[in-house]
Amino acid sequence: MINEEMAGLQSTGTVTLKPNNIENSLAFLERSEDTLQIGADATNQAALGRSFYQLGKLHYDKADLIKAEENFILSLKCGERPRDIFSMLKVYGFLIRIASERLENTKAGLYITEAETLVDEMTANLASLSAEYFYNVGIVKNYSSKFDEAKQNFELAYKRSKEENEPELLAKCLLALAMNATNRQDNTAARDYLTQLNQLLTIITKNYLLGAMYHHLAKVELADENYDLALENLDKANRILNEKKCWNLYGYVLLAKGMAHKFSGKYELALEYFGLALDTVDKRVFKRLTDMLQKEVDDVNDSSVDIFLDRVNRKVKERSLGTIDFKHRFVLLEILFLLAKNPGSYYDKDQLASMIWKDEYNPLIHDKLIYTSVSRLRKLIEPKGDKNDKSDKRKYIIRGKDGYTFNPHVNIRFHNESRGQNAAAIGNVELSSPV
Repeated sequence: MINEEMAGLQSTGTVTLKPNNIENSLAFLERSEDTLQIGADATNQAALGRSFYQLGKLHYDKADLIKAEENFILSLKCGERPRDIFSMLKVYGFLIRIASERLENTKAGLYITEAETLVDEMTANLASLSAEYFYNVGIVKNYSSKFDEAKQNFELAYKRSKEENEPELLAKCLLALAMNATNRQDNTAARDYLTQLNQLLTIITKNYLLGAMYHHLAKVELADENYDLALENLDKANRILNEKKCWNLYGYVLLAKGMAHKFSGKYELALEYFGLALDTVDKRVFKRLTDMLQKEVDDVNDSSVDIFLDRVNRKVKERSLGTIDFKHRFVLLEILFLLAKNPGSYYDKDQLASMIWKDEYNPLIHDKLIYTSVSRLRKLIEPKGDKNDKSDKRKYIIRGKDGYTFNPHVNIRFHNESRGQNAAAIGNVELSSPV
């Protein structure tokens, strides 16, 4: 039976999801798939497609990716070519992001192929090439890792959006350019685009873009080893997305916070964030995120690692001793890293005097200095053995006739060195990527 809302759709050609009628609108739209089977005129079909899109976006923001996908697919069924190509491309963008998160390669590949077909149709049918056209071409080029071509199209879209006075599209172009710069491993350019985006978002209100901007800026800071700044930006992203009642990036914010603490040498705190994220996300749907979180937990807890070396924070984590803070023991840390970076290679007194103290070897000065420094280093990092064992068995630093070396048989890991690769984003698309 057609209710009042359906009558409103037929008379006005649209349904608006306002806060005061959101529950009724949700119920109405979830029943509206039947209208696709009985048929509707073109105007109402387009309006229904927009309504399914709104519902899909709502579920997407609330991290219900399964219902989001269902409604985005219904929205596509309502679309007509070439009239709705831009809208359909946006929907495919969301579907690719969802498939990427769920690690559904085949499905994502089909969506990407369809998006590429739509771009070809656009190129053939459009009378003029607008900012929106170049933006969508850039997005699709990104799927196949054609980052330089994507950058060219984003730059054209950026220029045209200024000329066409499209500030919202301009903002999306800046976020896309920032993520494209990250894909090209150009953090300086990414930071510059995000700064411009931040300035623009003081003029227009686009909270999801603002939250995504802070989240991506945090990733840039992590890459540049600015961990405190990364945490500040993650707090901003979390606050903005929370105010918008948007939860789909919450797990990724927790992941990034855990990584910032891990890289800072705060391993217990990192595990708390990783654990909170694993407890929070729907593991059946957020498969990519779950895979990344589990690998981070395994990396921190890896019992096969004998010693973890963090030169940046001057900390060492030894399997049986725990975390060792080197504080102001710069010389000892330099000796440790010189030997550990080249396990099995012996360094004599001449080499140590030259490489550590930047001085020419003098036995009156350096013999005692080297002996004392190595002894202090050993006391810090060597696990405590049997007190009755008077032998000179050392686990890490070994002395031989040719000098000192680091035991090549122990398992060393260095700061920022990953044990394995995280699940790659399909089509270079993550949940925070622009569409």
